Amino acid sequence: MLFRKKIILAVTGSIAAYKSAPLTRLLVKAGAEVRVILTNSAKEFITPLTLSTLSKNPVHSSFTLGEQGEWVNHVELGLWADALLVAPSSANTLSYCANGLANNLLAAVYLSARCPVFFAPAMDLDMWKHPSTQRNIAALRNYGNYILEPAAGELASGLVGEGRMMEPEEIVDRLESFFNLNKQLKGKKVLITAGPTREPIDPVRYISNHSSGKMGYALAEELAERGAEVVLVSGPVELKLFHPTIRVISVSTAEEMRNACVEVFPSCHAAILAAAVADFRPQAASEEKLKKKALGEHLAITKTKDILKELSQMVSNGQVLGGFALETENGRQNAEEKLHTKNLDFIVLNEFNSENQVFGSDFNTIQILSKTKGWMQLGAQTKTEAARDIAELLNDLLKHDA
Repeated sequence: MLFRKKIILAVTGSIAAYKSAPLTRLLVKAGAEVRVILTNSAKEFITPLTLSTLSKNPVHSSFTLGEQGEWVNHVELGLWADALLVAPSSANTLSYCANGLANNLLAAVYLSARCPVFFAPAMDLDMWKHPSTQRNIAALRNYGNYILEPAAGELASGLVGEGRMMEPEEIVDRLESFFNLNKQLKGKKVLITAGPTREPIDPVRYISNHSSGKMGYALAEELAERGAEVVLVSGPVELKLFHPTIRVISVSTAEEMRNACVEVFPSCHAAILAAAVADFRPQAASEEKLKKKALGEHLAITKTKDILKELSQMVSNGQVLGGFALETENGRQNAEEKLHTKNLDFIVLNEFNSENQVFGSDFNTIQILSKTKGWMQLGAQTKTEAARDIAELLNDLLKHDA
């Protein structure tokens, strides 16, 4: 799976830098084209000559190259790669990547890269366990990066514990698995909804909710990464997409979202409705701003259409349909009822409480109820990680129905 893949291997200042030599050799042997970025501190552990010889390409350490000071275009380099692998990744590197500091070539390439990024941390036990390091790891995960967790064992300091960089053979296996995963949903078309809807009262007021759209957007990114053709019907949010193939249909009201979904769904293999659609809308929106005294009299409301239920009545040819349930009490009972009454293949339960804020948060604790697998309890994780678990379930269901 690494044949002809373009890999940037970034080596940072860690004693584990010596492992970059066999790692480079294994990547090249697997058929990858490897370009190496070596930070200045990494040169104290391994030489550019070693890695340029093994990679068969010049090693980059700064924004200029050679005696003539030829410019190394970090943007071009970042866009060239199919994957950026930072191995070993020191605590310092984790910090400036997590916080967007472009203080060297590696950081600038990282900020420019549109490809998947893998970090293989290597540091002493206490550095790895420090809250600041763990916060940086969480931030990088939330950005959609992949963390190749360090192993436990004897460290350079003599301590025993977590901090050893993952072995080169396992890193290559992980990369091969990732690129294999990249084709997992190839040929499948998936509809995703995300964000809130806004139901206008007058030109300046509307009925809405606190949905940020982060879960739906994470799902769209993950499914596109796995090769699916993704159509994202999005309510008004302040989020950006990174995967270039995702088609976005921007809507505002529940009716607009319903119309887009009904049009797209028949051509899809699956749909996951993660949007928080307003349950009610004003019967009629005023064209002029209403005065306070007239607002109560004017604000007669009516139910919006149940998009999930309508799509469930359209299901044909083995289409998979999933939904979300946000509950503050009797979560499982209400989710089970929704699964059956709306004839869903699976439902994701969000239980909103003081420990699981859900709205606007980068983290979430979800449970998934599947018709075929029953309840799956997932621990606290980022929404990016939750999207991966949902994508795995979707893939299993699509394979089962194929």
